[in-house]
Amino acid sequence: MAVIDPAEEINELTGTLRSIQDVLDLDAMRKQIEELEEQAAAPDLWNDQDRAQKVTSKLSYMQGEVNRIESLGRRLEDLVVLYELAAAEDDADTLEEAGRELESLRGDIGALEVRTLLSGEYDAREAVVTIQSQAGGVDAADWAQMLQRMYLRWAERKGYPTEVYETSYAEEAGIKSTTFTVKAPYAYGTLRGEHGTHRLVRISPFDNQGRRQTSFAGVDVVPVVETTDHIDINEDDLRVDVYRSSGPGGQGVNTTDSAVRLTHLPTGIVVSCQNERSQLQNKATAMAVLQSKLLERKRQEEAAALNEIRGESTTSWGTQIRNYVLHPYQIVKDLRTGTEAGNPGSVLDGDIDGFIESEIRWLRRQEAGTDA
Repeated sequence: MAVIDPAEEINELTGTLRSIQDVLDLDAMRKQIEELEEQAAAPDLWNDQDRAQKVTSKLSYMQGEVNRIESLGRRLEDLVVLYELAAAEDDADTLEEAGRELESLRGDIGALEVRTLLSGEYDAREAVVTIQSQAGGVDAADWAQMLQRMYLRWAERKGYPTEVYETSYAEEAGIKSTTFTVKAPYAYGTLRGEHGTHRLVRISPFDNQGRRQTSFAGVDVVPVVETTDHIDINEDDLRVDVYRSSGPGGQGVNTTDSAVRLTHLPTGIVVSCQNERSQLQNKATAMAVLQSKLLERKRQEEAAALNEIRGESTTSWGTQIRNYVLHPYQIVKDLRTGTEAGNPGSVLDGDIDGFIESEIRWLRRQEAGTDA
């Protein structure tokens, strides 16, 4: 295998970074930051809390993106100096340090390049994530809760705000379902590849004979609906149920019937919300989630119709997508991309960027009609 000259690779990475800057339009991003800073400084901003949170969240995200790009540029410049220093002093330790930094930059610039692939109609939106336990009994309920923690930890690592709208707890352990939002720009484009069934294989902690158990949980990711979207819902198509919010083990957490469940009769889509104090607020939040799910359904139907016109088959990536094996060996493997990790504990603690980046590339190839 040919050895790549570090200077050549640094030049290639510099060229890649410049291409990324052109695609993302760094100057436009800086201008947008200035506009957002003006909005954030307005004395009446927090009169509308929802808008204020969106402005500050987007400002924080955009600042982080620009800082990330500029930091990579500085690191590439510093790396050139580091290699020159290693050569001038014939210093093996410095050369080794430069090699490690080159490898790190290779990964970081590759990860940033993935961001340029998020150009779908709804990719820039925040995301609504729903997780439901499937086959596997109490283990599946426990598995659904483990997945909820994994995504919330991932968001926490990124500094992305989240809000849990509803959690339906199972009787013995775990959860039947949960719905939460990830409130960051491009959260939908980033997470949409997580949509599908996740399979866990382990020794069941709930089996007194210590047998191996396979359990399943479904993950649904949809874009947050915006005011420009035209999603009309006929009140006659809705069944509205109100109930008392509950916690783990069936404990009541509210003394009034404030939780709301909406069933969209034509599609069978069911959404719930119990995090707000009033029934009215919970209904409004549940309606927003329902609109998001209907928006995604509309997008999928339009894509399917377009593929039919083109004579193409639609992809079925919304089925089983990833295996998490904890016994008899330890591995997490994506069935579509082949990406795998040998440390499930780290993955379940939110270290899923490698899987997400591979998914984004894979989905882009699928949508472009090229082979995966």
